[in-house]
Amino acid sequence: MTVGTYLQELHGLPVFDFPDAEAQVELPATDSVAWRISAPTYSDPGDELWGQRFERFLKTVDTGRVRALVVGGWDEAYENSSAEIVTALIGANNRLTALEAVFLGDMTGEDCEISWIIQSDVTPLLSAYPALREFGVRGGSQLAFPSVRHGGLETLVVQTGGLPAEVVRGIVGSDLPALRKLELWLGTDEYGGDSTPEDLAPLLAGTAFPALRRLGLCDSVIQDAVAAAVAGAPVVARLERLDLSMGVLTDEGAAALLDGQPLTHLTHLDLSHHYLSEAMSERVRAALVPYGVTVDLSDAQVGEDDGDGDVWRYVAVAE
Repeated sequence: MTVGTYLQELHGLPVFDFPDAEAQVELPATDSVAWRISAPTYSDPGDELWGQRFERFLKTVDTGRVRALVVGGWDEAYENSSAEIVTALIGANNRLTALEAVFLGDMTGEDCEISWIIQSDVTPLLSAYPALREFGVRGGSQLAFPSVRHGGLETLVVQTGGLPAEVVRGIVGSDLPALRKLELWLGTDEYGGDSTPEDLAPLLAGTAFPALRRLGLCDSVIQDAVAAAVAGAPVVARLERLDLSMGVLTDEGAAALLDGQPLTHLTHLDLSHHYLSEAMSERVRAALVPYGVTVDLSDAQVGEDDGDGDVWRYVAVAE
């Protein structure tokens, strides 16, 4: 129900934590790692805050060779939005001239639960870095993503415990002609995830993102409805990988998926963290594995009977 680990890799580069000022650590070659800049989310007096650490980072490394940045925690991320971080990154765009990848909000549940992370309008970062190829953000509270155009972005990942419909519509309404991978954690309505398959219409119709080859619609409490919508979606015909993991997928959704258009052209189908019966899991394997599709049906879940006839099922990450 929570994020338990930090990113280990971004843009094909291992993540390296920019150290504390007093640490005696040999720094790697600037362009050989994704630099993680993080500060305590529960700070004490005298702690170096995120903005201070970022300024020290800019003075320490060869900024013209930085290829990837991971923003970790910032002071009281559960109360303070990412707006100041976004502004700081934009202000450094004339120095971070080689930057190709950014991930904003790499925090575990111990730092700040995913649904507590206060984000902001993150699209100015895309405008400030036209050479950006990969962008990711974690946390849906106050997240804004009005439709934007970016000619080079190839990967967009948005991880939330609840992705607002307005944000979904902004993303799928964006002009991203180079986008090859899109991953959205839709979440639950309890944490602001009020989108429906209708909000995904331009994406599913295939009219958005002509280069798209990898699609993830994950962590959804309405995963059966998402699967049913995907089953007839024109965009699926050009996909290589489809990810419907982490959500409340039951036999109903899996049956709709299999009864829809052929999926045998896929190289990989991810249904991990699911609520499928063993019989349905076998049906999925039998329909796809003989055609060379790798199918991930790991992390099988069992709903909880509350004793009154209701069965409770949960997404993988919410709070």
